[in-house]
Amino acid sequence: MKKIFLLLFTAFLFIGCSKDDDTIYDFIGTWAGRYDGTEKGDWNIVVATDGKVTGTLHSDQTTENYYISGHLTESGELTATIGTPDDGEFKGTLSREDKKANGTWVNALPTPDRSGTWIGEKTSK
Repeated sequence: MKKIFLLLFTAFLFIGCSKDDDTIYDFIGTWAGRYDGTEKGDWNIVVATDGKVTGTLHSDQTTENYYISGHLTESGELTATIGTPDDGEFKGTLSREDKKANGTWVNALPTPDRSGTWIGEKTSK
């Protein structure tokens, strides 16, 4: 009877630990990179345990710093705003496998609108 119990217990352990049970915890930490387009510079964000994202976007041209604030889903989809009040968008995907990130950005202030793409990677936990 003990052998059957141990066999069933072991089988349930393997079933319960599937790769489909991904969580936000794979993304927690600091991510950073560069952005390009009508303006360029660097960015960094911190992903918290609840999926909240905060960070900054620094422009090489204007030496301005813009705040990034948003949320990351358990699948790695980032939706954030740039500026206070919300002047733009910072959207993309963070990858748990290779710890890389990419997406698009748009900023409406100062006019005219500026936009482009961004890339980066996880730099720390």
